[in-house]
Amino acid sequence: GSFLSRLSCAFTMAEILLSLTIIGVVAAITLPSLTGNINERTWNTQRKALYARFSQAIALMPSLNGYGTLTEGNESTSAADTAAETFVTEGLSKVLKINNICDSEHLADCGIPTKVSDLAGQPLYSNGFPKTLSDFNSVFNGSYNADIHGDGSITVLAYSQINTKAAAFETANGESILVYYNPNCIADKMETEGYMATQQYMCANFIYDLNGNKGPNTVGKDIGFITSIYPSDSATVAPLPLIFKKADNMKQAEAGAYCRGRDEETRLPNRAEAMAMSYNFPMLAIAGGSTWTSEVYSAGPDGYGWLQYLGPARAFKGWKKAEYRVLCVTR
Repeated sequence: GSFLSRLSCAFTMAEILLSLTIIGVVAAITLPSLTGNINERTWNTQRKALYARFSQAIALMPSLNGYGTLTEGNESTSAADTAAETFVTEGLSKVLKINNICDSEHLADCGIPTKVSDLAGQPLYSNGFPKTLSDFNSVFNGSYNADIHGDGSITVLAYSQINTKAAAFETANGESILVYYNPNCIADKMETEGYMATQQYMCANFIYDLNGNKGPNTVGKDIGFITSIYPSDSATVAPLPLIFKKADNMKQAEAGAYCRGRDEETRLPNRAEAMAMSYNFPMLAIAGGSTWTSEVYSAGPDGYGWLQYLGPARAFKGWKKAEYRVLCVTR
């Protein structure tokens, strides 16, 4: 009961400092993880909400092609056509709430970041690829020569696209959107052709940043893409690929089961989603190659399924029992 006996029960300064140090170490370890999880959930919610708004807006447009005019040969000059900007001002703005529209010379005014990391967290577009999102249109350009199939048949892929330059806009919810537009996009004819260059189906490709320049400006977090394919009865998709390593390729049925087995929101991409990934593949840290989709060309175990080549974007039918690469996507 004496003063000295009560004092002997108190903590020493060293013990207090040690306790504070331990608390600080634990906080330093756990807080970034907690903050990261909160951010991931926030981005996922925003991404799904943005996709829902775009899907509804695109569905209200009678057609996605034909906006603006193109003149071959002047796409690299200041007099180049501004079809992407026209598409936003005269088409998309009628069905979607837009606060600010920026032409190709003022993309930064709409919050488009200049430094972005790909799905693997590496700086976007090295080794010869564009260094910024504003140069991304080169992915859609180009032409292809004849391709030889396994059975010896030849398909000629004659495709080229004029660089319509990018446009950008900010939504009423604060997202920054970069737009690449193809005013000459066409309806699906792969069922009759069976092997096609798929850039010609892409009408509009939207690369979004959920929070402008705030960061982390990384694909799969605050950066992603929404793609609208076909001019009428459009398919608007926003796949988020999952990067993982697997030594062996798979048959189509095995690939579908593998993706579904990962979790309830994971699956093989459908054909439109696979096309969207082929347009945006440099953002995804994925090497070019033939990848299974979930769609079937002909029924039966010996039938054919649809494959998408990532890189030079082309789709073709492959024997279901053949083994190709598997790339799962999440909703």
